[in-house]
Amino acid sequence: MEGTKYLIEPKEPDLAKRREARVKLSILGFLCLIAAVFIVLRCIEVVRMEENSVDVEDFGVAQVYTLKRGQIEVKVTNWGATVMSLKVPDSKGQVEDIVLGFDSVKTYVEGHYDTYFGAIVGRVANRIANSSFELDGKVYHLPANNGPNCLHGGLKGFDKVLWQSQIVDHGKEPSVQFTYDSPDGDQGFPGELQVTVTYTLGENSVFRIDMAATPGKKATPVNLASHSYFNLQGQGSGDVLGHEIQIYGASYTPVDDGLIPTGETVSVKGTPFDFLEEHPIGSSISELSGPPPVGYDNNYVLNGEGEGDALKKAARVVEPVSGRVLELWTTAPGMQFYTGNFLNGVVGKGGVAYHIHDAFCLETQGYPNAINEPKFPSVVVHPGQTYKHVMVYRFSTRSKLGGLYFVRSSEVVNVSIAMIHMIPEKLSTSLNGLASRDTMLKRVLH
Repeated sequence: MEGTKYLIEPKEPDLAKRREARVKLSILGFLCLIAAVFIVLRCIEVVRMEENSVDVEDFGVAQVYTLKRGQIEVKVTNWGATVMSLKVPDSKGQVEDIVLGFDSVKTYVEGHYDTYFGAIVGRVANRIANSSFELDGKVYHLPANNGPNCLHGGLKGFDKVLWQSQIVDHGKEPSVQFTYDSPDGDQGFPGELQVTVTYTLGENSVFRIDMAATPGKKATPVNLASHSYFNLQGQGSGDVLGHEIQIYGASYTPVDDGLIPTGETVSVKGTPFDFLEEHPIGSSISELSGPPPVGYDNNYVLNGEGEGDALKKAARVVEPVSGRVLELWTTAPGMQFYTGNFLNGVVGKGGVAYHIHDAFCLETQGYPNAINEPKFPSVVVHPGQTYKHVMVYRFSTRSKLGGLYFVRSSEVVNVSIAMIHMIPEKLSTSLNGLASRDTMLKRVLH
């Protein structure tokens, strides 16, 4: 009949299939929810298990402390308060030691090398012209160990002494502290000086160095520096000229042929010292003048100088092959950028010989020869005052997808990998490969 509508009821088998599909989806959703909760709880457990440990080994001549947090591991010794190794992952999760040095602590103690690998140098880092200075009307003479000049504290600076050491309770942050009491007249410097250096592995892939020094009854110059040599592709992997660096310093202090600052402060614009924009270390190195060996060994005036104890960004370095990224913040007014110009085949870890430009140093500090240059910020610390110097390294990785770069901290990569491995294989394959474990791992690691 006209106007009559016929409703065709689904056949019973079709209804049964729909009900079955709904039930399966509900069950799958419920299982996914349980799996998600389980994964989150397990990830929290994994991070807690990995993020905090400090071990110590006694080698007789000195002790070695191992700090671990996630995939980052630092070995430090109380001989010279030295960083012996620093292991961080690359963009694929592969861990390498990225600082130059020696395998055995005995080599640091008995090797008599002047490379200062990983050490805390002082009482005054860098060079003091003619190994002398005047303070409060008195002239002090220091041992000359770099031509006529005094370098890194003298013949027996802080890098060549045994420090007291202890593990520090910083909660979840692995930490060790070194202390050294420098006596009056130590290497010619006036007054007693109590020095502390604390190494800490913080969250978000941070490695922090806190330096402090308190004088006794006499004023004294103090300028401490950490002298680690970095190669982000891995120590012993060749030169660092392809590393891309950005230095947050718009000016630098020119030097004479003896690497003593002239007292001037000059803009980096239009010079081979301009790293205000990120580019390879070796891109302009051939344009540098001065006596051989050719390379960077210059103090940069960091932007934000004069802001007190506030941290300011000093540098950012990217190694394109491994994808490792190093960022550095500091409270110091200057940073000595050094490209290992005097590495002359010294044999280091694994029997590898280190050569010129096989590493770079980012030594945040006061200006070189500041004790003799009134134009520079003072490095004199008086009784009742405390010298403080903080360095904060942050490590991450950079990988390229298409035309875009992605930067991730190692902790993010670690947790992502842990979560993916906890997904049941049946659940991942049931999604027809669209979100299989292998596919997700490739997205995280590449």
